[in-house]
Amino acid sequence: MTTELFNQEFETVTGPLKSYILRITASIADAEDILQDTYIKALEKLSTFREESSLKTWLFTIASNLAKDNLRAQKRWVENVTDITKEAALTHKEFFEEAMNIRQTSPQGQFEVKEHIAFCFTCISKSLPLEQQLCIFLKEVYEFKVAEIQTILNTTEAMVKYYLHTGRSKMINIFEGRCALINKEGACHQCSELNGIFNPKQNTQHEIMKIEMAKEAEKGDKEHLFDLRMSILKEIDPFKSKASALQLHHLEHNRQVMEKYSEKKSV
Repeated sequence: MTTELFNQEFETVTGPLKSYILRITASIADAEDILQDTYIKALEKLSTFREESSLKTWLFTIASNLAKDNLRAQKRWVENVTDITKEAALTHKEFFEEAMNIRQTSPQGQFEVKEHIAFCFTCISKSLPLEQQLCIFLKEVYEFKVAEIQTILNTTEAMVKYYLHTGRSKMINIFEGRCALINKEGACHQCSELNGIFNPKQNTQHEIMKIEMAKEAEKGDKEHLFDLRMSILKEIDPFKSKASALQLHHLEHNRQVMEKYSEKKSV
C-alpha cells in the first residue's frame, strides 16, 4: 500500500476510530493523542501490513494496544459514577456556568436526551473490566465481527464471546437497576433532569417518548432494550453531533471527578 492510499484510507477511518478511543478512555486529550500516535505508528509499520485483515481492523488494533497501555494503569470507574459526578456538579458553580454558556453560544451546544443516553453508556461502561468494555464497543457499536475482534485484542474466539456475554449481562443489569427510562423504579433521572435545565420550555416527557428505547421499555425485553441503546450510540459521533460541545464538557468534568475519587479511595 502506498503512503498516498494509506492517507486516504486513514481519513475514512478517523471518525469512528477517534470516537472509539474517546469512549474507552473518556478523555478528549487521550483520544487526540492516541489517534495521532496510531497514525504515526501505522505509517512507520506500513511495510508490514500484509492485508490479511482490513486496514480498519489493523488501525483499531494499533489504537487498542496504545489505549490499553494507558488504561491498565487506571482505576475502573464505579457503577454509580453518575451519582458521584452529579453530586460534584451540584457544588461546582463554574461547571454549570460554563455549560450554560456552551448551551447558549455553541452550534454544538444543544441538549438532547438521546445524546445523554450515549454519554451515560460511555461513563458506566468504564466500570467493566477492560476487555469486556473493549469488546462491547467493538462489536455492538463499531460492528466488528468476532474474528476481527480476536485480531484486534489478540485473544481467542471463546474469550471474545465470553467478554461479550459477561459485559452485556453486566450492563443490562446496571441499567435495569438505574435507568428511569427503561425501568420506572430506576434511580437515575438525569436525562429528564438535565433536559429540564437546558431546555426549560420543552416538554421533557414528549421528547423522551420520541426515543424508541423509551417507547419499548414497558415490554421489558432487556436484551432488546440493550440493542436499542447500542443503536443510539452507533448513530452519534461524540465529536460532531449537535450536542458534542456540551457533552464533551460534561465528560471532561466526569473524568476529573473520577480521578479525584479514585485518588481518595487509594489513600
